Amino acid sequence: MSDFDLDLQSAEGEIEFPDGDSVVLGVLDGTTPGDEWVGTVEAGNTLVLDIDGELADLAASFAPRVKEMGGELMRFRGFLVVTPPEIDIDTGRLG
Repeated sequence: MSDFDLDLQSAEGEIEFPDGDSVVLGVLDGTTPGDEWVGTVEAGNTLVLDIDGELADLAASFAPRVKEMGGELMRFRGFLVVTPPEIDIDTGRLG
């Protein structure tokens, strides 16, 4: 086996990561303003939010705006999945 010197810290520093295109995990409990959730989705991120309370009340401040911009929202088990317009939620394997 040959010696191979790879400096991962330096390589990571040179990589340019795009804004958005991330999966953001959070808790939907009413403490985060709806504008913040909308901004996160507008930036191209997908939200996976643990629902802590009544979903209809907690999502009222941002769900209509996400839908208006073409995003999708879906409750899956105890979570709310929210995607930007260019990301579809595929439910084909749920049965």
